[in-house]
Amino acid sequence: MADTDKPLLIKRYASRRLYNTETSDYVTLEDIAGFIRAGREVQIVDLKTGDDLTRQYLLQIVAEHESKGESVLPVGVLTDLVRSYATGMQAVMPQFLASSFEMLRDSQAKMVENLTAIPNPLAAVPGFEALRKQQEAFLKTMMVGMPGWSGSGPAKDEEAPASSDDIAEIKKQLAELQKKLSKL
Repeated sequence: MADTDKPLLIKRYASRRLYNTETSDYVTLEDIAGFIRAGREVQIVDLKTGDDLTRQYLLQIVAEHESKGESVLPVGVLTDLVRSYATGMQAVMPQFLASSFEMLRDSQAKMVENLTAIPNPLAAVPGFEALRKQQEAFLKTMMVGMPGWSGSGPAKDEEAPASSDDIAEIKKQLAELQKKLSKL
């Protein structure tokens, strides 16, 4: 099994093909983006020179996602980044961005924690617990791709995947909850 504490080493050959040293196969930029979304650190090096190309390829992944309409970076932010290269802000920008993303990760972790920690008056409504679990699973799924997100929120017992009977019961309880809420 691969040591996930170490960055995944990807070697770039002279042909510009990318080679995963753990699985001994070629990978694409989308594969690398998938490793990162799954929480894995990567390091991309040129086989011949040994140069670290990680930053270059990560920027390329971001550019490809942005060009496909998967915009995360507003034009104003991109403009400020370009401006930072021509000003004294170039030295401060990396620390500012790292701190901003760290605050975002912390607030997301607290949000998931608060879902389970705060007593809710709706908890007595039938089906509420199932709805709360669905919301928690949704938030965890959405945050998997965030930098530094490990996916480990508050300690919980792992449950087996829901069977079709469980899903039918959850749907029934959700329908009952919707009826009660519509009466309010």
